[in-house]
This record gives sequence, C-alpha cells and structure tokens, in this order.
Amino acid sequence: MQAFAILNSRKRAIIALIHTVFFLAVAAVQAAVAHATPLTFHGSHARGGAALLAIYVVVTAVLLLLLRASKCAKEKLYFALCAAGACFGLVRIVMGDGVLHVNAMRVLLLGSAVVVGLLILRTHSKQARQGEAGTASLISTPVSSAETLY
Repeated sequence: MQAFAILNSRKRAIIALIHTVFFLAVAAVQAAVAHATPLTFHGSHARGGAALLAIYVVVTAVLLLLLRASKCAKEKLYFALCAAGACFGLVRIVMGDGVLHVNAMRVLLLGSAVVVGLLILRTHSKQARQGEAGTASLISTPVSSAETLY
C-alpha cells in the first residue's frame, strides 16, 4: 500500500487537483495571450514585476518543501511537476519567454501534474471503495447464536 504523507486523503487530493487545474488554466492563458519581457526594475511595471517575482519564489520554495516531505513515488512526482512548473514561472518572470518558450513548458508540466493528481485521487477513491465494501460485508454477515457465545 502506498503511504501518502501530504495528500493522504481524498479531500486533500481534490483540493490539490483544483489548485493545479487553476494554475494550468492560468499558464495556458498566459501562453496564448501574454508575452513576458525580462524583469527590469526600471519603468512603470517595476513593482508588479517585483511582486510576481516574490510570489513565484515563495510558491516554488513551498512546493520544493512539499516535495521533500512527500513519501511515495506518485506524491513525489506530483510535487516535482508542480515545483518545476512554478520554477518555469519564475524563469519566465526573470528572463521573459521570447526565446525559451517557458510557458509551453509550464503548460506541459502542469498538465502532467493534473494527470498524476488524477491518479492519486483514483488511488484514494479505490481505497475508499474497498473500505466501504469491507465494512458492508461485516455489517451484512449474519451471526449465528453459536458464534455469539464464543
């Protein structure tokens, strides 16, 4: 049996998957619409660029800590893909996306993270079904009077 450290329940897996799908949608929209220029601290967009840089640094650091704390292979792969997607977002803020096509890589990584997240959710759903089936069989099993004495 796989021991999940962070995504250890179906509810946590659903919440993580919702976040990943949202950030996948943001990356896809940015890839289709916006073309980032390299970060500069001169001009009218300096504060916005610095704020985005700070956000991506924090998100990447948190995802790397979650990767380190995860136990099983599926969970490690999920957090590695999410952390790599955030790292490419950080690279996009710093260097722009003209040459490296970092948004395409972000979409690919986050799309892969969604697939792994769905596999994790499926694992939890399967475990829940097996648990319900085991409980139902215990409840529905008739007990004879001879078995109650022992």
